[in-house]
Amino acid sequence: MLYLVYSFPDNGSSITVPCQQDEPNTAPAAEPGSEEGGRGQCAMHPATRPEAARWLIENGPKRLELVFWAIIYGSSAPILIADDDRICREVSFGAIKLLGFAREEIIGRSVDDFADPNYKPLIAERWRALRDRGEQEGTLRLVGRAGPRDVAYIAKRNVLPVRHLMVLQDQPKNGQSSAPGWDSDSCHKAIPSWVQDFALFLLDTHGQVVAWYSGAERIYGYSGDDAVGQNVAFLNPSEDTLSNRWEEELTRSKSEGHFGNECWQVKKGGVRFWANVMTMALRNEQGDLQGFARVVRDFSDRQGRDEALRLSRARPRPLSSASASAAIVSGEFDQIAEANDTFLELVGYNRGDLLAGRLRWLRLTPPEYLALDELAHEELLQFGACTPVEKELIRKDGRRVPVVVATAALKLSPFRWITFIQELVERDRIRTIEKKAVADEAAIGIVGRSAAIRGIVGQIAALAPTDATVLVLGETGTGKELIARAIHRMSPRRNLPFIRLPCSNIPIGLLEGELFGYEKGALSGALSHKIGRLEMADCGTLLLEEIGEVSLDLASKLLRALNEKVFERLGGTRKIHADVRLLATTKLNMPQMMGDKLFRSDFFYQLKVFPIMIPPLRDRPEDIPVLAWHFTKKYAAQMNRTIDKIPVGTIKALVSWRWPGNVQELEHFIERSVAMTRGPTLTAPVSELRADFANTASLADVEREHILRVLRETGGVISATASRLRIPRSTLNAMMKKLGVSRTDL
Repeated sequence: MLYLVYSFPDNGSSITVPCQQDEPNTAPAAEPGSEEGGRGQCAMHPATRPEAARWLIENGPKRLELVFWAIIYGSSAPILIADDDRICREVSFGAIKLLGFAREEIIGRSVDDFADPNYKPLIAERWRALRDRGEQEGTLRLVGRAGPRDVAYIAKRNVLPVRHLMVLQDQPKNGQSSAPGWDSDSCHKAIPSWVQDFALFLLDTHGQVVAWYSGAERIYGYSGDDAVGQNVAFLNPSEDTLSNRWEEELTRSKSEGHFGNECWQVKKGGVRFWANVMTMALRNEQGDLQGFARVVRDFSDRQGRDEALRLSRARPRPLSSASASAAIVSGEFDQIAEANDTFLELVGYNRGDLLAGRLRWLRLTPPEYLALDELAHEELLQFGACTPVEKELIRKDGRRVPVVVATAALKLSPFRWITFIQELVERDRIRTIEKKAVADEAAIGIVGRSAAIRGIVGQIAALAPTDATVLVLGETGTGKELIARAIHRMSPRRNLPFIRLPCSNIPIGLLEGELFGYEKGALSGALSHKIGRLEMADCGTLLLEEIGEVSLDLASKLLRALNEKVFERLGGTRKIHADVRLLATTKLNMPQMMGDKLFRSDFFYQLKVFPIMIPPLRDRPEDIPVLAWHFTKKYAAQMNRTIDKIPVGTIKALVSWRWPGNVQELEHFIERSVAMTRGPTLTAPVSELRADFANTASLADVEREHILRVLRETGGVISATASRLRIPRSTLNAMMKKLGVSRTDL
């Protein structure tokens, strides 16, 4: 294998990309992470470089930078990212709080602008030393909106090329510029370890490392020469490598846009550390996958802190269905761009304040809630939405108002979000309300103890009283319809119709008539008029299952009907009014479908007012024993049997199985097990749970499983699946028919 190496002598960085050998030549390249551009040397002729490799060279570092911005923004620790000229490029909300300036008042200004005049010559000197040595610690006197303050700092060079990390910490206040005892060790202890450095690198579409930056060298211990060209699996423990977990992570990133998780990683020398790993798929303007951007943080010291925060976080209280309409606000980073009147009234601002840019999320947040907000931000990055948080907001007049806040991420880069807020009242009735919350969890039928499921239950409690459109995403068998029914049962519309329309089960030509209804004679065989599902759901809730199956033309008509709250039956002229709350589910890769022009983007964003992502069962193994007991009790009662024990070996086998069919597959397995049981101990056919399926299955089974896997990765798109398998579409259709494969198996 030959590699293209782009080096940048001014900052000592490089980007390396595998490619095919050809005649040498030189070519300019954009400086990674730089908006001004730069020059690099390449040993290969540009025409011979693979298209994806060339795209990664030109665009990968900038895309990686945007992912990095979204991650550090949510940190409660004060973080500044600056370039070689000490110009601030990004800040965390901890730095915004520390300095007292808005984000855009900091970005674009020199670090010198926030320093005491006597320290400015020292900053220039230290910055030159940082560029030479790579790391630095010290103290400074900064001047924020509230006046001067002494801070300690840790600085690291080139987390991305020409992007240097500076983490700040308030020093103990004793009136001196350098407090006694505040040494290097004190600085390291005071600044959280998980923000002291970041490993950033780029992968190609096959998972090979193509760019390895300085932070990755410091965290993992591998040099660029060690890492570039290796498969990313070399950073995983051996057991994860054998199970191809890295491959699954890239597949999830490709289908969902980005994928975050926490797992073990291995440094050079074999030392393990607990890591937070964020992987984002990188696509060109045509929507074709070009590679992956990855950001890794060492969470070894943070794991316990986050769990303590989750335990201390008050249970989100159910919101009364009779309460006022929810406050809704959205924005980009800390800037609030849109807000409804309910929110403005809640915080005491007017629409003129909003238009003038005076509403900042951080200005509304008391400093004691920064740690909870940071935890919520991590959940946004990992799950797309956070567990609702009880906190206070600061009104314009300085008073505080207790609220429940539920936030979803609309876009990762640049970071955009939407938040639903409800004011808390009758705080003296905490115990009664919490008991009702437990009862509500049981009533909606959602079983699980994982953080992801607890977060979903909280999101349902926060969203149900509103009329917000909710898009539930997840693989087949994860329980998307259950979530939709739970939202309806906890909403003010719970006593009104709940109408389902399974879009994937109805031929495309008949779907419009099912949705809008039709008049007599409008269609062939229409001997009488028919009321459509939209009309049936008037004043209630309409659930569109597998919304990705809706055609472009029908999506346009449905979008217009939802916006105008009026429609016509097929063949009719009478305007029919319908007030419905829309819920939708899908297992398909919607961003890819939009890229392939198979789904309208405006309709998708109308649906994605608040997304709920249900993780597959394999990502929350702690829920499997709870679900197994739940289904055992359920079917034992139905079959009039008494089962009070599940063997430990059975539980271990259930937890170790990957459950491609998710909760639905587990439920059917337990139902079959209960039917086989003749005593008080569950008898489960655990021999069916084969981890080495490929080694024991027939050729037809292997072919069927492989086709299903590729279908899932392509979102069920037949043409894309055929292209991936390198066979004609007609051949794929014939094989699917022979093997009994259909998109309903996904």
